[in-house]
Amino acid sequence: MHLYLRTHVAQPPYQVWQGFTRELFLALAPPFPPFHLLRFDGCQRGDRVEIELGAGPLRSRWTSLITEHGILPDGTYYFVDEGQELPPPLGYWRHRHLLQPAPGGGTYIVEDIEYRSLFRWLEAALYPVIWAQFAWRRPIYRRLFGAGAR
Repeated sequence: MHLYLRTHVAQPPYQVWQGFTRELFLALAPPFPPFHLLRFDGCQRGDRVEIELGAGPLRSRWTSLITEHGILPDGTYYFVDEGQELPPPLGYWRHRHLLQPAPGGGTYIVEDIEYRSLFRWLEAALYPVIWAQFAWRRPIYRRLFGAGAR
């Protein structure tokens, strides 16, 4: 399945890129499921992020590796995280983060996610849950990087 969300903020891509820190990662965490950050190296190739989701016997680990990062010729900053260890029922995760210059100023923060479930029939059912967890980020991005005009 594919999920694509775009949020306009006021700051330019370079400033937004500078704000992609451990503190931002923690601020973006949705209220559910329970979440514990175990490791956050950063957003550059080779960095790792490890979290624990859930509580008690329902805890599971999520480990992502940053496999790409850089700046495109149009001034878009980007990085890609790919799931290495995923909580059930996920079987595949690839999340492209794009910080695109917006016409007229500011940045489009793009969440471009591809995921697969261990059970094909479950992928569509997961979509609204994953969408909600990433839509949760929009007002946080706007608060931290300034509300865009769009």
